[in-house]
Amino acid sequence: MMGERRIEQPALFYEFSLDGHVPQDHLLRAIDRFVDLEGVRAHLAPFYSAIGRPSIDPELMIRMLLIGYCMGVRSERRLCEEVHLNLAYRWFCRLGLDGDVPDHSTFSKNRHGRFRDSDLLRELFESVVRRCMAEGLVGGEGFAVDASIIRADASRHRTAVDGAAGLPAEAAGRAIEEYLAVLDDAAFGAATPVIPKYISLSDPASRWTAAQAGPASFAYCTNYLIDLDHAVIVDVEPSTAVRQGELAACRTMIERANDRLGLYPERLAADTAYGTAEMLDWLVHDQGIEPHIPVFDKSQRDDGTFSRADFSFDHQADAYTCPGGKLLKSSRRAFKVPRNAQPADDTIRYRASTHDCQPCSLKTACCPNQPYRKVTRSIHEGARDMARDIAKTDAYITSRRERKKVEMLFAHLKRIVGLDRLRLRGPNGARDEFLLAATAQNLRKLAKLVQQQPHASPA
Repeated sequence: MMGERRIEQPALFYEFSLDGHVPQDHLLRAIDRFVDLEGVRAHLAPFYSAIGRPSIDPELMIRMLLIGYCMGVRSERRLCEEVHLNLAYRWFCRLGLDGDVPDHSTFSKNRHGRFRDSDLLRELFESVVRRCMAEGLVGGEGFAVDASIIRADASRHRTAVDGAAGLPAEAAGRAIEEYLAVLDDAAFGAATPVIPKYISLSDPASRWTAAQAGPASFAYCTNYLIDLDHAVIVDVEPSTAVRQGELAACRTMIERANDRLGLYPERLAADTAYGTAEMLDWLVHDQGIEPHIPVFDKSQRDDGTFSRADFSFDHQADAYTCPGGKLLKSSRRAFKVPRNAQPADDTIRYRASTHDCQPCSLKTACCPNQPYRKVTRSIHEGARDMARDIAKTDAYITSRRERKKVEMLFAHLKRIVGLDRLRLRGPNGARDEFLLAATAQNLRKLAKLVQQQPHASPA
């Protein structure tokens, strides 16, 4: 028999518990036990006035932002709608059933003001890393570093001008002010002297690049420094989308992880982009870190003649020996005062004698088009040799395999977190988004790996 809806007198009182309507296996319930925002108010106190109308609770805004990046809701307008309607989101934000959700414009106002002035998002990220350390998820012995390109919120056609012409004098805006402020930053303007093909007027700090799949576009790089034990992100830094910017960001992250978190790795795994002579020398001699990194080397010849690897180097004599047994020296004159000046391009040139090369039977396989053979050697070649020796060990093979964990994090960042294109503009906007995304990834890691204990209902 067909049922019939019966109109009854509504109850005068309801007993309703949000906690009882959030499933025990819900992601936010698993994450909530690791979100400690007790220090947020103390951290932000100097940035609020002691008088006036009470502001929106900063803890509420942080919890809402964490929901957005953990659940892939990156639009702040949509985030406010979702929190208003979703019971689990209200439970996580401690709003109850009748709590008011702040307007989306509140986020923009605080992000450009108090949050950035106080570096709150960096503090939030590091508090989660410290929790990972306390839970035993960070070993601190082996790190890996890599970068991934994230498209900027900048049109390829409407707001692009020729890079050689530079920004027009009348250009103005917050993103342009931030761009001018980072021109001397090693990870941005000072990373490379190469003039970009195009500059975006809406976000000039982003870089025109074709390094990613698809058509060229404006983009930033997000740089991750991870611990190899459980792939916890121990630091994150934005940079311009060029290799030199990635190297500068890597140095910044290693130094900051040591200064602020007390993490100092024994070894660092990375791809060939980080195997430059200067970077390897910095790791080996300045930081004392073993570089488990392929050496960036272009000395191998493909025309059938001898490459530099066919010449043996004698450290004591400071000379190369060619396959024919002759010496190549950096200088053949005896100076009264030794010349120890460092070469301008950090490269020492070793030359053979014309009298040795001309009658040599191996000349056609060595220097057929030159009167004598020259071999170059970087002043940082010692660090490069150390990296080559490490590459022959079993530990290096293990590091190369574990390094893939950082690439998996980038895949998770783009597919699950949804950060394949930035919504905010300028270096500060990129930093905010990258920090929040990395914080969300670490929280999800904690929720997955740390067994959940009986959870008390929130007030």
